[in-house]
Amino acid sequence: QVQLVESGGALGQPGGSLRLSCAASGNIRTVHAMGWYRQAPGKQRELVAILTGGGSTNYIDSVKGRFTISRDNAKNTVYLQMNSLKPEDTGVYYCNAQLSLYGSGYGNYWGQGTQVTVSS
Repeated sequence: QVQLVESGGALGQPGGSLRLSCAASGNIRTVHAMGWYRQAPGKQRELVAILTGGGSTNYIDSVKGRFTISRDNAKNTVYLQMNSLKPEDTGVYYCNAQLSLYGSGYGNYWGQGTQVTVSS
């Protein structure tokens, strides 16, 4: 059983900052990748940022230079530091983890989502 617990969603000001956290718990053997997706009202869910087990990162173009994804390996926690927020960053942010568990194979897991609203 795997749980992804997200926190940090809030109302942010344009130009301001927020930090999201996602802690993974369970019988985790290998973290292949962890990342953040978002879904704006009326739009499809999109990948915002991903961090592989080897340390590679990838970002959607609209957040490059503003968002930074990082991970605390000891805590199986991934963070998304969001700076210079824009109203178009508004949406529900979902944590995603690609994991292998002891006693089972590869799985793709999702958090419950956390709301980020950017508005003055």
